[in-house]
Amino acid sequence: MNEQIREIALRLSGLREVLDIPVEEMAVTCQVSVEDYLGYESGKTDIPIGVLQNVSKKYQVGLTTLLFGDEPNMKSYFLTRAGQGPAIERSKAYKYQALAAGFVGRKADPFIVTVEPEEEKPVHLNSHNGQEFNLVLEGRMLLTVGGHELVLNEGDSLYFDATLPHGMKALDGKTVRFLAAIF
Repeated sequence: MNEQIREIALRLSGLREVLDIPVEEMAVTCQVSVEDYLGYESGKTDIPIGVLQNVSKKYQVGLTTLLFGDEPNMKSYFLTRAGQGPAIERSKAYKYQALAAGFVGRKADPFIVTVEPEEEKPVHLNSHNGQEFNLVLEGRMLLTVGGHELVLNEGDSLYFDATLPHGMKALDGKTVRFLAAIF
C-alpha cells in the first residue's frame, strides 16, 4: 500500500486513541467487521472514502483532515485554483483532488476524481452515510448504485443515496474525470 494510505491509517488510529474509542465501536461506525477495520488502521488495506466519511461525520472531524492531515481555517471562502487542490492517489486507479479542503464547517466535500481504466477488474462497491453527487467531466464511466448499472457520459450527472452500495469504473479504455460531492 502506498505511503499516503499509511498516513491516513495513522491519523485514523490516532483519532481513535485520542478519543478513547474502542476498536469495536469504530468498526460499527465504519460499517465493517473488526478485522476489516484493523486492516485499515494497519495501513495495509486501502480505506474507502465512505469509511472515512462515516468517521468524519460521527466524530466531527473534517474528511479532508483525515485524508490530508491539515485542519481547514477559512470561514468566508476558500479558493482552489485549477489543478491545485490537495490530492491523494488511493490506488493506481483512483485519484481524489479536494476542492474545499481549507473551508471550516463544510456541508459537503467536493472532489475531482480521476479513475484510470482497469477493464479486467470488477467494480469495487462501498457505501457511506449521506448522499453523493457525481458529474462526469470527461470520459465515460459505469456507475453501479443499489444494484443498478448506469453508464454516464460526459456531462451526465447522478445524485444518489450513498448508503446504497456503489462504485464506478472507467469505460472505453480511457481515463474518466468527474466531480464528486459527498454530503
